[in-house]
Amino acid sequence: MPRGWSRRSRCTRAAAAGPEGRGGDEECRWRAHAGVDKAAGDVYEVIVVRHGTRRARRSEVFLNYAQYGEPDGDFVVDYYLWVLRSQSTTVLVDTGFARGPAEARGRTVLVEPAEAYRSLGVDITRPHPLVVTHAHYDHIGNVGLFPRSPVVVSGAEIDFWTSPMATKALIAHFTESDEVAALARADAEGRLRRFSGSVEVAPGVVVTEVGGHTPGQSMVTVPTSEGVVLLTSDVVHFTEELERDMPFVAVTDLPAMYRGLQSVRDLVAARAVDHVLTGHDAGVLDRLEPYRPDLTGIAGVIGRLPA
Repeated sequence: MPRGWSRRSRCTRAAAAGPEGRGGDEECRWRAHAGVDKAAGDVYEVIVVRHGTRRARRSEVFLNYAQYGEPDGDFVVDYYLWVLRSQSTTVLVDTGFARGPAEARGRTVLVEPAEAYRSLGVDITRPHPLVVTHAHYDHIGNVGLFPRSPVVVSGAEIDFWTSPMATKALIAHFTESDEVAALARADAEGRLRRFSGSVEVAPGVVVTEVGGHTPGQSMVTVPTSEGVVLLTSDVVHFTEELERDMPFVAVTDLPAMYRGLQSVRDLVAARAVDHVLTGHDAGVLDRLEPYRPDLTGIAGVIGRLPA
């Protein structure tokens, strides 16, 4: 597949043929099982918000990079959060990092997530479903902005990050204790929705637990007018990671990380998804339509809803 991992599925094109004509098609069976072979009314726009960036070295982002026998080099890492909107529903996928923890780690803040949400017209007082793909600092830094939202997270993920193991230095580096505490508060308030395997959080929006990078690392599929979008989050950080089977440096279960990469390749090969958006690739917005001219370089969209 060409770089960028985007294709139009046969199931999307053949929807008018009806179920009888698709009954033996593995792609369409997967899409129906995942909740993404939906009626036209259950489509979303996917808004990709680039809220931060950093310049790194290849040896800082690929696990045991010296093993590949390749020269080191510069590498740009971007940071994203995602907003999914249909005509009736808004789903938030991760909330990006907070300024303090980001700058302490040498990251550049491009836009405050709170400002990005305001600019996109997201009402933070409403109980929008909030998907936490995993509990690293760059994905849960603004959960507190949404005090009424149900928070959907893998049970394995929340159990791990509230366990003694999460305090080990090489693991704790990737989290902030007050941000994990915000998830625990949501649990105490009855707003935390644990799941195992997969769960549909809104019509057609399916969250699937994969593991690897973290114990409950998850990814999201969402139907749009341009086909099914797979938000890999950190199941896949970079397209190169996916294409070359080169795991990211932070991992709690390496075999599971390899299996996660293969699961994404399998979905693409089966034509079960049409667009793959990775968790940290630089230049993602270069391939997307800007959400608005004044948000060029900050927010792009797939499957824009009619005005």
